[in-house]
Amino acid sequence: MTYTIEREDNKLVLKNLKDFNPTHIFENGQCFRWYKEDDGSYTTVAGGKVINVLKDGDNIIVDGSNEKDWKEYWHQYFDLDRDYGEIKKELSKDPILEEAIQFGDGLRLLNQDPYETVISFMISANNQISRIKNAVEMISNDLGEYIGTYRGRDYYTFPDPEKLAAKSTEYIREKYRVGFRGDRIREVSRRIADGEFDTQCIFETGYSDAVNMLTTLPGVGPKVSGCILLFAYDKTEAFPVDVWVKRVMEYFYFKRPAKKRELEESGEKIFGELAGYAQQYLFYYARELGIGK
Repeated sequence: MTYTIEREDNKLVLKNLKDFNPTHIFENGQCFRWYKEDDGSYTTVAGGKVINVLKDGDNIIVDGSNEKDWKEYWHQYFDLDRDYGEIKKELSKDPILEEAIQFGDGLRLLNQDPYETVISFMISANNQISRIKNAVEMISNDLGEYIGTYRGRDYYTFPDPEKLAAKSTEYIREKYRVGFRGDRIREVSRRIADGEFDTQCIFETGYSDAVNMLTTLPGVGPKVSGCILLFAYDKTEAFPVDVWVKRVMEYFYFKRPAKKRELEESGEKIFGELAGYAQQYLFYYARELGIGK
């Protein structure tokens, strides 16, 4: 993607940046370490860095980064090498998706850290976004490394797996309020810390094999594995089905109740390799409008 970066008042100003709306990006359930500020901007932490992003008319104002960090980290994090205009053009051949895309046209998939994504979406199972965000923040504040303070809030990295593996199940369960997920979080962290499970090799693994690998981990089923593969590994054929995706698919496509397995398989059948993008547009559309509720 071609866009320009200028510096004004010690902030970056991104101009001609298309298909980028912080609200659509951060409030669609794909990540949990963001905070909406009183001015409508979003502060997010990733890769040991903290930035604040504000949409100001046609420009994106970035506080907390320099041009070097933006190009070396945030450009890839926000998936800015991908042409979302072409993706939306192809998906808009479906009239239902055409409307969903108009509603969330500035959505982009983030490229997130694999281990943090694994733990975050294990916590997400049968859970509310506010509680997931709180748990991830408590883990980071307790075990992560201090990054800095921004607008009165201290920010910490998400900890390495060794840190969580060293804690007891009871400590994880009670300290971070993750309930029954405590033992699973500890065990998965231990396997990754001990090298029994390699999070990096999944990048080079085909989708079906990657699903099989991830679902060997306790607490990682089809929906959670789909989220991990979509949001950390660029496996865009993933079509994770949560309650909102289930509702919107039944309402618009099936016209009837459908089994979860049937819904999961329908993603690639209907949307092909763009299933993950379709899932995100449909999720945001359904949740914001309460479709099928």
